[in-house]
Amino acid sequence: MDLVERYLRPGTLSLGDPPPLALYLHLPWCLAKCPYCDFNSHARSASSPADWDALEARYLQALVADLEFALPQVWGRPVISVFIGGGTPSLFSPAAIDRLLAAVRARLPLEPGCEITLEANPGTFERDRFRDYRSAGVNRLSIGVQSFDDAMLRRLGRVHDGAQARAAIEEAQRSFERVNLDLMYALPGQDLAHLQRELDAALSFAPSHLSIYHLTIEPNTRFAAAPPAGLPDDDLASDMLDAIIERTRSAGLERYEVSAFARPGQRCRHNLNYWQFGDYLGLGPGAHGKLSYPHRVVRQVRWREPQAWLDRALAGQPMSNDEEVPRSQLPFEFMLNALRLKEGFALDSFLARTGLPLSAIEQPLSAAEARGLIARDWLRVWPTDRGFDFLSDLQALFLPAQGGPANV
Repeated sequence: MDLVERYLRPGTLSLGDPPPLALYLHLPWCLAKCPYCDFNSHARSASSPADWDALEARYLQALVADLEFALPQVWGRPVISVFIGGGTPSLFSPAAIDRLLAAVRARLPLEPGCEITLEANPGTFERDRFRDYRSAGVNRLSIGVQSFDDAMLRRLGRVHDGAQARAAIEEAQRSFERVNLDLMYALPGQDLAHLQRELDAALSFAPSHLSIYHLTIEPNTRFAAAPPAGLPDDDLASDMLDAIIERTRSAGLERYEVSAFARPGQRCRHNLNYWQFGDYLGLGPGAHGKLSYPHRVVRQVRWREPQAWLDRALAGQPMSNDEEVPRSQLPFEFMLNALRLKEGFALDSFLARTGLPLSAIEQPLSAAEARGLIARDWLRVWPTDRGFDFLSDLQALFLPAQGGPANV
């Protein structure tokens, strides 16, 4: 039995039409590995421009091979968004990104107006580079600023400085109507006054979208082995988040997701698809995917180590493992994403995306409502302000062991 036959075999779920499909393309190399980063990213080791050009060409060949392996699993389904993430995808030349997107278009139908995002690092900024990415078909740029403060950037292990961040934003906004800025808060030694200066700098560019993340110490990072001094305590971090919400609201940016703020019409469609439990095909080393079929939801993982993935992708075997999401886990999987959205989710979307009856979530929904973590009507469920503040507690109510039924 081949892979598609296995996915299409009869099962206990009854799903309707498949949800929207997004495409994620992972480019894993950076100039340097940041001490807080737990993503599958690796410092670039190519010793010369010629070595990098050769690696770039072979990597694109492997990505196309990975896509061709996946095509039978998504055949004919239109793609609503493409996200080129990393790593630092802006290490790849505009010509390489052009070839990559041309290969995607030749194999998958992209919806009209398909959102195509590229992550960029100010440390790889060159004046013509962003304009050339736009010519290649990228229509949304996400810039990893993190901070505008030179001393803070050094503490975070970033390879750019504040001046480079400002120059990159200015140039990006000349070429792109849609530009996201990534910022971090609760940084080592940061106080509220410092955060306000960071927000002053970011908002001075009138960005269409901001992603603002709390610095967390993740396992298997350099910060986990040697935590930086002066991390804000929980009370100060909470005050910082309050300041972020107030400042962004005053600047016309709506908080539509836990860490995302956007002007009207500027929400990230790719990330919205994740949070709405849509499907996504993940290609490249360590990439994850989620695909829906008439009787099951399947998660996929690619080989993690870049060279191992590259060799296996070229041999037609890019996927390390896949598994069907158990029925008992589907409520939690859905809620882990949907409750990150300020507006929550429509009840009929739970039925459509999981194939489960609403009775599967009634008990934990009632518990969450009694604790003031959600509000609901006959059509929708959404987290309250308290639910946003205690999101992990809210999501955990939908784990099978927390009262969500194990057999539904």
